[in-house]
Amino acid sequence: MSESVVDLGPRHWPAGEWDKYMRMQQDERATAGSASGKHGAVSVAYNALAARAGLEALKQGGNAIDALMTTAMTQVALTAGAPISYFGIMSLVYFDAKTATVHTMNAEWNTVLAETDPASIPGKIDFSSQAALKGSAVSGRTAMVGGFMKGVEAAHKRFGKLPFKSLFGPAIAVAEEGMPVNSVLAEQFEFRKDDLARLPETKATFLKPDGSTYRQGEIFRQPAVAKTLKAVAEHGADYMYGGPWGEKLIAAVQADGGKMTLEDLRRYQVTWADPLVAPIGAGYTLKTAPWPNAGGVSIIEAMNLADVSGLATGPHWSKSAKALVTAEQITSQFAAVYLPAQMLGAIYPGMDFSPPARVTREHAVELWARMQKGAALGRFKQKALNHSDDVVVIDAEGNMAAITQSINCVFWGKTAISIDGVSIGDPASFQQGIMATVEPGDRLPAPTETGIVFKDEKPVLAFASMGAGLHHRTFQCLLNVTRYGMSVSEALDAPDFYLPMSDPKTGEQTLTVPTGVFDHKLLEDTGLAYREVENKAARLAGIGEWVGISRDPATGELHAASPNRNNSAAVAF
Repeated sequence: MSESVVDLGPRHWPAGEWDKYMRMQQDERATAGSASGKHGAVSVAYNALAARAGLEALKQGGNAIDALMTTAMTQVALTAGAPISYFGIMSLVYFDAKTATVHTMNAEWNTVLAETDPASIPGKIDFSSQAALKGSAVSGRTAMVGGFMKGVEAAHKRFGKLPFKSLFGPAIAVAEEGMPVNSVLAEQFEFRKDDLARLPETKATFLKPDGSTYRQGEIFRQPAVAKTLKAVAEHGADYMYGGPWGEKLIAAVQADGGKMTLEDLRRYQVTWADPLVAPIGAGYTLKTAPWPNAGGVSIIEAMNLADVSGLATGPHWSKSAKALVTAEQITSQFAAVYLPAQMLGAIYPGMDFSPPARVTREHAVELWARMQKGAALGRFKQKALNHSDDVVVIDAEGNMAAITQSINCVFWGKTAISIDGVSIGDPASFQQGIMATVEPGDRLPAPTETGIVFKDEKPVLAFASMGAGLHHRTFQCLLNVTRYGMSVSEALDAPDFYLPMSDPKTGEQTLTVPTGVFDHKLLEDTGLAYREVENKAARLAGIGEWVGISRDPATGELHAASPNRNNSAAVAF
């Protein structure tokens, strides 16, 4: 295509479309979003306007990567950088239709070269109270090097079609023109009010001149973000990774006691790799991100356990108390990636929990046999808060792209550093243990679960997941589609369970489900303590979000679906 910039912003949308989708930002869905088409589709976990921005990229000649990255950058602007950030992280799985090849890109956290004693990094987070959720320490040492913008640039350079600058248009428009604050963002501003007021630049970015928070319906603008995005569009990601923006970041992090340097920024590179490939039963094959993406290993292990336990061939967990207990037992195993080897060895003596072993059927057979005899991972204090967003895109050529992006902390983070409008999270404030398993400056293992599902060697589904309960939601939706014959919309609307609530003092876990979805007798018959959670409280109660787009290989028909509990959207044409 011509290198002249294609304007994806609101001026070229049909009359009323921008306002329509901006209003949808205020909505809370009760059922899954759904859309069908043959020319392209976009689905998001949150932020309907971002999905429409991605669709605009497809309509103006872009491909799946163009739409994916346009959507992702618009999502950050629409959330004011609270759960996701332009200096956050990203995991991509991409199917290139022309070569019939799946590629994965890791743009997750790098630890800091000079941070040689991660155990001494201050901070902790738990779910025992609102105060505990806010975190316990302010420190520049809690920042790590995120690869989001490096990932945007690298994916576009390798597979994109539209000019790079074009992808920034909708996000810049949101930042410059402003957006009405929705109820979720208003609550996040109030939740983090004191921390946002700590530093002058952060205060000026996110609070009103008098220090009060923005309330629902008020217009919030981000001129500093718009300026940063324009600079990256013009100069590339190096503007952040060692350029003028990066210099400001290092000064701010070091002023709060951090050890990050410009070398940490300049040496950051995304990692391209072949996918991890595994059969997941009933003739389906999953291609997902390989280690150090721990989520790929976890979901393959779980799908194997579903087979060997009989869960996958029995009644649905919404119809059987025994099946619900089995599904809960299986999904609890995701915690293996966070536990030290000596603890796993004590619970499962002699078993190999290396990533290559965990994805084999033989491992699942042995693991399930041990679990049936009473061995199980004890529920431990919650270690990872994955406030994130998902995007899945399929274009007219059959290219499929799925990402999960995150700031990996609770709403901006307690340290609350903002550089020219870009949020710097505190992901090291609760991941000290897993940081100790890698060398300083290396990539941190990531729990995200993103992939492409094949049937008879044809790609039939692209998906991504997020949230503290992302593993549980991915497991349930994949089984719903591949074993229970549901469409992607039906899979999302089917009864689901969340990450269990764990008592930080006793470690005892409580089955957690959405209010009014499961029959109470079935819940009682499990023999497990349980709690029901209203949708409004779900985001901080262990919810997982999953988005998917299916493609009929015979007709090319696309069916996009988005989650059923927030301002998500699925769009297609």
